[in-house]
Amino acid sequence: MLDEYARCRMIMRMLRAAVVGASGFTGAELLRIIDGHPNLSLESATADASVGAAIADMHPALGLAHRGKVFTEVDIDSLADMDAVFLCLPHEASLELVPSLIDRAGCVIDLSAAFRLRDTGAYPTYYGFEHTHPELVERAVYGLPEIHRDELRGARLIATPGCYVTAAVLALRPLVASGLIRDRGIIVDAASGVTGAGRRSEHAYSFTTIDESMTAYGLVNHRHTPEMEQEIGAELLFTPHLVPMKRGILATCYAEPSDRTITETAVLDALREAYDGEPFVLVDRAIPATGSTTGSNAVHITARLDQRTGRVIVVSAIDNLAKGASGGAVQAANVALGLPETAGLSRIGVAP
Repeated sequence: MLDEYARCRMIMRMLRAAVVGASGFTGAELLRIIDGHPNLSLESATADASVGAAIADMHPALGLAHRGKVFTEVDIDSLADMDAVFLCLPHEASLELVPSLIDRAGCVIDLSAAFRLRDTGAYPTYYGFEHTHPELVERAVYGLPEIHRDELRGARLIATPGCYVTAAVLALRPLVASGLIRDRGIIVDAASGVTGAGRRSEHAYSFTTIDESMTAYGLVNHRHTPEMEQEIGAELLFTPHLVPMKRGILATCYAEPSDRTITETAVLDALREAYDGEPFVLVDRAIPATGSTTGSNAVHITARLDQRTGRVIVVSAIDNLAKGASGGAVQAANVALGLPETAGLSRIGVAP
């Protein structure tokens, strides 16, 4: 753990940061956030498949910040000198790389699912590979500060939550924990923009396939299901949908109240109490919209109680690339490194 003196020294100087796998959408979002971060200095942006390519060619929006810079190849010794290493890699690639970085780099923040599931026996079923480093899962801290802030302080390995999971957990966990809703029979119905699938070239993600169309996918056994159940503390059915927008997630969650006397006011009050003082969570009666959170680290949540069916409805909206991935990763890294938690992150969406 970092002592108070070390934290103060870190805040006074710029910390060296690297983004591994910077050619994808989450990598680009990290480059954008780090550029505006008062305490992080980008020292390395790697992309093995695009070594030597200009960053501005791949991400034109970053042209002013990265004019003349190119993607480099991964060098473990160079990464080991970093205060923060963000991994935007496929799950198995992260699983292979992390053992050589942990305890060398200051903090490794993994945006894959390689270290999220406490039950490593679930990886073959949901991710198609055997987990070869269960001892590192024990050391990894789940990167959702609203739930795991204390454990994140001084963490050396952070498992950044899935984007859908972030939206669902923040909507439901306080209600399960307080006993207001039952821990079985929950339904999470969520829709995401196409960037949630990463930079893909398949026909399923082409403009002609996605434009003016909406589809469900990953029915019954989506890989985010065990992660949601782990962090919410309840059994649930999750169905994701792909919608024709670039970024954003809207999660509509249905649950049975534990008691028929529970009121809508009690549900909203429980959410407000759980997130009182949280810098990025807004609980309000207004129905959330993805456009209100675009480009921000904000989470907008509301709830209703349907008296006719006796069901609680909780709706949350986030930006899947920001709070749902890169922004959430930076927020968790800020906590781990002893920096101001809100550093480099906006609470305000880019709207209209």
